[in-house]
Amino acid sequence: MKKLLFLFCALSVSIINAQSVLSPSKALQLDFKLDVIGKPSYSVSYKNKPIVFQSSLGIKLKDSNDLASNFSIDSIVKKAVNETWQPVLGEQSNIKNNYNEMIVALTQSSTSRKITIIFRIFDEGVAFRYEFPKQEKLNYFVISDEVSEFNLTANHKVFWLPGDFDTNEYNFEETRISEINTDNVNLNNGIGFKAITNKFAVQTPLMMKSSDGIYLNIFEAAVVNYPVMQLDVNVNNYSFKSSLAPNALGDKAYLQTPCVSPWRTIMVSDDARDIVGSKMILNLNEPSKIEDTSWIKPMKYVGIWWEMHIGKSTWDYAGSQNAQNNGALKPTGKHGATTINTKRYIDFAAKHGFDGVLVEGWNVGWEDWFGNWKENVFDFMTPYPDFDLKEVNNYAKSKGIKMIMHHETSASVANYERYLDRALNLMKDYGYTAAKTGYVGKIIPRGEFHDGQTMVNHYNFVAQRFADYKMMVNSHESSRPTGYHRTYPNYIAAEAARGTEFNAWSIGNTVNHETILPFTRLLGGPMDYTPGIFECKMSAYDKTKKEQLHSTLAKQLALYVTMYSPLQMAADLPENYEKHLDAFQFIKEVPVDWQESKYLEAEPGDYLTVARKDKKSDNWFLGAITDENTRETDIKLNFLSPNIKYQAIIYQDGTDADWQNNPKSYAIKTMQVTSKSKIKLHLAKGGGAAISFKPIN
Repeated sequence: MKKLLFLFCALSVSIINAQSVLSPSKALQLDFKLDVIGKPSYSVSYKNKPIVFQSSLGIKLKDSNDLASNFSIDSIVKKAVNETWQPVLGEQSNIKNNYNEMIVALTQSSTSRKITIIFRIFDEGVAFRYEFPKQEKLNYFVISDEVSEFNLTANHKVFWLPGDFDTNEYNFEETRISEINTDNVNLNNGIGFKAITNKFAVQTPLMMKSSDGIYLNIFEAAVVNYPVMQLDVNVNNYSFKSSLAPNALGDKAYLQTPCVSPWRTIMVSDDARDIVGSKMILNLNEPSKIEDTSWIKPMKYVGIWWEMHIGKSTWDYAGSQNAQNNGALKPTGKHGATTINTKRYIDFAAKHGFDGVLVEGWNVGWEDWFGNWKENVFDFMTPYPDFDLKEVNNYAKSKGIKMIMHHETSASVANYERYLDRALNLMKDYGYTAAKTGYVGKIIPRGEFHDGQTMVNHYNFVAQRFADYKMMVNSHESSRPTGYHRTYPNYIAAEAARGTEFNAWSIGNTVNHETILPFTRLLGGPMDYTPGIFECKMSAYDKTKKEQLHSTLAKQLALYVTMYSPLQMAADLPENYEKHLDAFQFIKEVPVDWQESKYLEAEPGDYLTVARKDKKSDNWFLGAITDENTRETDIKLNFLSPNIKYQAIIYQDGTDADWQNNPKSYAIKTMQVTSKSKIKLHLAKGGGAAISFKPIN
């Protein structure tokens, strides 16, 4: 009798301490439970197939009991949400937010401390976060680690970047989980700064594919007042564990209740298009905190930038501090950001219908910034003698062009924050509506990482302060975005990955690089990738150079569609566009803000085909890209409006095009199509195709 009673009690506890929640489609299921010692865990299945085995949850605290066991359940609340909202800028005008939620409130018996774990289950994935209620037993506290685990079921193929809390500017590795080991890869990211956590650590977003065709992605959303999450890997049992960037003292996060952690996300689907087209990360962020968003505008721009990367000109005015003459800077004659040169770019932008012009190297300090990491190299106020702020402003205004300011901080963030309001007032005085910020170098104060809590707070603070001045910001060398541009849509774009510039002076980006980024970096937000390079070989500028883009010219056009951003640069030199005005026409016409987006074909690391509808017209645009392999594909045009004829202008690789040997070979043809038509596309090695569809009358 006692044995039966014990069994009944054990079953009762098990039932009480185990709960499940399904996605709206019922394809995904998340199971939560407390074990016999009150340790929380979860598991995930997809279409009745295990995806994530039982994985631990919890938080470790510094100098205190960990919030990882001895819990009992206070309450479980479930609800369903199905709503639609409108982003200020985006891939589509309306975003559906549909999920089932389970809120599990826990109390730790040994300390009486409370913690809540919130689960949200979407059709394309699951998310969970930790919430710390206001309570007497827990006020200020320090997080020393996070227990969150992701115990996968098999040795999946994985696209990964080495764990590094200071940069994500690496080429992707493609291996099995068991083969992850940074000892086997080139850790030189081209700039020379790295903070490798351990040789079995990777960055997120982490894109994977199982042998039976299931696509998975581990990421995070809404990183606010918290460090960025990377993953430590157990290569033997295919398990990942959250790893947080420490601060200078080794602590992970300083928090005060009430507060929350970022969301930890796992996307799951048997169709790669569900991953790349997901808006789950955005949906997990708070709505816009900017009431009047009318001043937030998409932008296509040109600028004084690429010419420095190819060695035509320099950011600095004097070459080095040794070039000073009795305390005065002595010009070298190669300075790019001159008033005369800026006017040339303004003329080009106005002639071809661009919105803005970026100027890098306009301000004093570039002679002595790289590698020294001084506190106050830049003041963000003082122009070089050959750059006239007022004259440039007046000239741009007369041409209807907006100027984009450049703020390179050299990672001296304390210095930048001291100058920030003065710099923003200077921008306001001279008509600048946006700025590109940069964070190259080791963070000052020393000991902080780009991905730590201090720097995350800085990036978010800058976006908030720019919003106060009704200005937009585009950050480079920052931590990768996690959907915060929903909350502050003036945070219009970021780099936070290996961009086009690496092709000018390093081994470059791999041929499949742009087929991976939409499944990884771009899940968190728009990327300022700076496409549109027409002169693909650097030997055109210096015959001794072997560097080149791992891309055809046609693929450069397609990137304006496949790499979403409301801020897009035509990055090449004006004279290179003048040589190919027929191909340049696509860059001039392609929008950067969209009414609707359709992911037609997708396979991470191999290919991607995207069609998007202009927000302001009935025009559609299509981009298709491939990896190192040639590709033939038939595209159904059923995304077009029925009963309407369209003029399709197809920009594609020439028959003899090849990214390595003949990247500038392209062909343009025009045809009439309808929604019932098909278009056959030929993509060369490292190639692509771009199409514009315009209704005929």
